[in-house]
Amino acid sequence: MTLSESDIRDRAGRIRLACFDVDGTLTDGRLIYDGEGRESKAFHVLDGQGMKLLEENGVTVALVTARRNAAVQARARDLGLQHVFAGVKDKGAVLLQLCETLELAPSEATHMGDDLPDLPALLQVGLAAAPANAHPWVAERVHWQSSRRGGEGAVRELCDLILDAKGLRQAVLDRFGVA
Repeated sequence: MTLSESDIRDRAGRIRLACFDVDGTLTDGRLIYDGEGRESKAFHVLDGQGMKLLEENGVTVALVTARRNAAVQARARDLGLQHVFAGVKDKGAVLLQLCETLELAPSEATHMGDDLPDLPALLQVGLAAAPANAHPWVAERVHWQSSRRGGEGAVRELCDLILDAKGLRQAVLDRFGVA
């Protein structure tokens, strides 16, 4: 689904809730197990900074993942995220429930995901997003696709788009001493 850059910015400017899939979006999608069967994940620091900036600027951030993993909980704690949903079978239902809890419309939400389990959420939000390496059946159904791959800054790209569309770019830069 192709929208104009103006339409994308308009939708991004209305976002009050940003939901992110984990495997393939916040990570590169690989599952790594040690000899004891423990799973580990690698997260990109740019994505974490982007999510923190959204939270600091009034956009609620949520992680919505089908898998249960201690690494996801640890990363969420590290970032101070309050909304983490693991072991989710229906991401669309979780998204709608969170919108209701936060008293906002699905059109004020974005979801970024890379594969078929993300479609129920992607099809309900105001700004459906995917990383550059999303499955083609997902990519053809989103409003916006990052130029970066999952686990390589794709989430940060969306966060920056939202902040910029809300007119917050300079305020963020000012905070870091950039005139």
